[in-house]
Amino acid sequence: MMWQEDRRFRLEFIVEDDTILLRDFLQRKGISKKTLTATKYEGGSLLVNGQERTVRYSLGKGDSVTILFPMEEPSEGLAPEEGELSVIYEDSSILILDKPAGLATIPSREQPTGTIANLVAGKFRKEQVPSTVHVVTRLDRDTSGLLCIAKNRHIHHLLSVQMETIGFHRQYIALVEGHVAEPSFTIERPIGRKDGSIIERIVREDGQYARTDVAVLKYHEKEGYLYTEIMLVLHTGRTHQIRVHMQSLGHPLVGDDLYGGSLLLSTRQALHCSTIGFLHPLTGVPLRFKSTLPMDMRTLTT
Repeated sequence: MMWQEDRRFRLEFIVEDDTILLRDFLQRKGISKKTLTATKYEGGSLLVNGQERTVRYSLGKGDSVTILFPMEEPSEGLAPEEGELSVIYEDSSILILDKPAGLATIPSREQPTGTIANLVAGKFRKEQVPSTVHVVTRLDRDTSGLLCIAKNRHIHHLLSVQMETIGFHRQYIALVEGHVAEPSFTIERPIGRKDGSIIERIVREDGQYARTDVAVLKYHEKEGYLYTEIMLVLHTGRTHQIRVHMQSLGHPLVGDDLYGGSLLLSTRQALHCSTIGFLHPLTGVPLRFKSTLPMDMRTLTT
């Protein structure tokens, strides 16, 4: 795997089967039908032993297969911007960032610029990375911590499949109002959009399945205000999942006024993505990344 002079992302494989169609071989390697179609019609190439072939070509054992992915154009409306990014890890296919609170992940109608995606687009342009921005794990604007970005739509596809099958570990630290009674428990409550709101979510029977594991880390009290430091693991990725699940139990996040939390100790929801873990989409090597609590949350836990 490397960047070619024409900057197209490429993958190489050696065939281990005696006879197999190129199409079937690539599907075994996780190349989706959508990606194959894009490769055919959007400027990609399929090579067998250096020669251009179609997906119906019959492979033999020992053949060398190369897929050159089409160049990706930055999304329209995503203006590349220069700015500081806290890079935790980076290789030719993935980028792990530590996002500060107050910075949106992707543009919106209300905030079309000044987001993580804008900054990553600027980084890609400067470094001549032939891709648009593929956000794998998204954080709310006022949530801090780790997020994962894929440098190619195929990599994004592989990580999305991993999320749906073997899992993609996402661990958070939060401060919630009151003292949570149970030391550990699982919340399985469906989440859907609140009627009349384009932002707010609620627990509702006709919502999407959502599961959050919770463990109490420490109890706190400040000026008569009781709150609990908890660790949470997401098994699904619904919008505002942690915020909605904890509010539904009567323990909204500290500083989360959208879901009933007080602004007495914090002006943003006290939520931080502290750990993410997954298998590298190309090598299968387990990866695990950690982020320490930002200062505003640290002062409330010490």
